[in-house]
Amino acid sequence: MTGLPAPRDLAELVRLPAALTVPGDAWSGAAWSGAPTGQAALMPIGSVLLYWSGMALNDWADREVDAVERPERVIPTGRVPAGAALCVAGSLGGAGLAATALVGGRRALRTSVPLAVLIATYDVLAKDSPLGPLVMASTRGLDVLLGAAGAPALAVAPAASVAVHTLGVTVLSRGEVHGATPATAVAALVATGAAIVVLVAATWQDDVRPGHRWVALGFAVLYGAAVGVPQARAVDAPDAVHARAATGAGIGGLTLLQAGWLAARGRMLPALVVAAAGPLLRRAARTVGPT
Repeated sequence: MTGLPAPRDLAELVRLPAALTVPGDAWSGAAWSGAPTGQAALMPIGSVLLYWSGMALNDWADREVDAVERPERVIPTGRVPAGAALCVAGSLGGAGLAATALVGGRRALRTSVPLAVLIATYDVLAKDSPLGPLVMASTRGLDVLLGAAGAPALAVAPAASVAVHTLGVTVLSRGEVHGATPATAVAALVATGAAIVVLVAATWQDDVRPGHRWVALGFAVLYGAAVGVPQARAVDAPDAVHARAATGAGIGGLTLLQAGWLAARGRMLPALVVAAAGPLLRRAARTVGPT
């Protein structure tokens, strides 16, 4: 196969629509740390580029396994050569680091560089190890802190909540091909509950206005239903079909958790934008899968 890969194939390589779940990370961190408006608005550019880099590197690292288990993916079919996928991953990763530096300076690089390293570590080394879910969870937690680069300590709660959510989704995602176990499905459900508890506890801080609190709690309920119900079904029937459905729900449902964190800080317009990304992702997933 010669020439450049087709745009549709590149979109599939980087799971293009799944990036809709990324801006809410940095925006949540920015909201809770009081980051400047310009930095808050633009930091997701770097986050999205790093996310896409990780998706491309994931497929490059999994190319031999995918040839057996998911032969329809772009590298096994030859639509994107392995070398091209690696180049895409490296280029996007470098662009992501450059973008974070332009937006947040050296303080942002203190978070984005470890984030890039963890992404690569997960894809190449840790994915199938017992530490894999923890590494993946750490990447999403760091992504929240990237939005709070000026004062990351103020965004520990949303970072922890997003990380715990990601931990549960990643544990359950290991059963997408061959099925999960009731224990892993329960673990995912517990993680979802823990993410809600952290959000609810944070909304009762004295500096959270009552009106903002109730909107945030509403998003927490929606998140629990969107993510927890499919996970509960996977507890009863932990086959590959239910594990895959719960994983997809977990990926898209993250936007409701992020919206809750934004609403608690009074960022209502960003909260609505982020919440709307979930339905958009479900629609886009009909064309390009998020997993």
